[in-house]
This record gives sequence, C-alpha cells and structure tokens, in this order.
Amino acid sequence: MTDPTGDLDALLAAFAQMRPRGGPHRHHGGGPHAHGPHDGGTPWMRGGPGGPGFGPGMRLAGAPARIRLLDALVHAEHPLSVSEIADAIGVDQPRASRLVQQAVEMGLAAREADPDDARRTRIALTPEGRRRAGDFRGERRERLSRALADFTDAERAELVRLLGKLAASWPRD
Repeated sequence: MTDPTGDLDALLAAFAQMRPRGGPHRHHGGGPHAHGPHDGGTPWMRGGPGGPGFGPGMRLAGAPARIRLLDALVHAEHPLSVSEIADAIGVDQPRASRLVQQAVEMGLAAREADPDDARRTRIALTPEGRRRAGDFRGERRERLSRALADFTDAERAELVRLLGKLAASWPRD
C-alpha cells in the first residue's frame, strides 16, 4: 500500500508548482467577476454567512488570489513587500496592494516597518492569519483525500507520477 499522506503532499506540491507566478502578465483582469464559478474558496475565505469570524461583506476579492496571498506569507522566510507578494501570487502590484489592505482590515496580516528602508513596509501574517491559512491547508488536504478515496493504490501512484511530470513541464513564463 502506498503512503496516502505522501501522495497528498506530492499532489498538493504539484498543484502549487502550476499556480500562476511571475507578475502582472499572469493576471487576466476582468473586474469583480473575472474568476467565474471556480472562485468559491472555502466559507471562511469567501466571507459572509458561514465564514467563521467574518461577517457579510468581509471578504477579499478573488478566492484564488487571496489563497495564494496567505500561502505566500505562510511560506515566506521573512515579511514580504507588496511587490514581492505581487510576484509570488501572480497579480499586478495594485491588485496585490488591495488584497493586502483587505487582509490587514480583516486582521489576517499586519504591516511592519522595513528595517532596511523606513519608507517601505513589509507584510506578515498575524496569528489569526496563520491560523486561518492552516485551516485552509487542512481543508484542502481533506478535500483531496476525499477525492482520492475511490482510487486504488496503483491509480493514486500513477496520478502522482503524471501530475508531477505535468508540473515539471508547466510553463514558468
């Protein structure tokens, strides 16, 4: 029997490798509804009723970008500038700035002075932001685990292999 936890980790890493990166040329714009029906996210990411700790109207625009924002901050070795966030999550700087401002207003992120340049700020997760990001990562793992429940060990291993190959070949530009 293959290790389901290892398979989940490998699949999640492959998905992360294929997400948009590299700045404004990756963002397709299109206004508040540009992300269409796949912009659901989890209840806490969407805000509104059912979103723990968030009331109606307390949402970041664009679930994929807000998830990438939290992920980028979780995995960063140090607080990030808005420009670094924009590059990491594949949006233009104005959109990154709006996402950061909303995350700050929601108590998920905080601005702190850049020790190298007092005119700049860096963005770090708050304890609440770190907790929420952890909640999302746990939910993402659970959803993937449920999706793989009917796969045989051989099918799961083949999926890991093929998705890893796809991720390795994914265009980076």
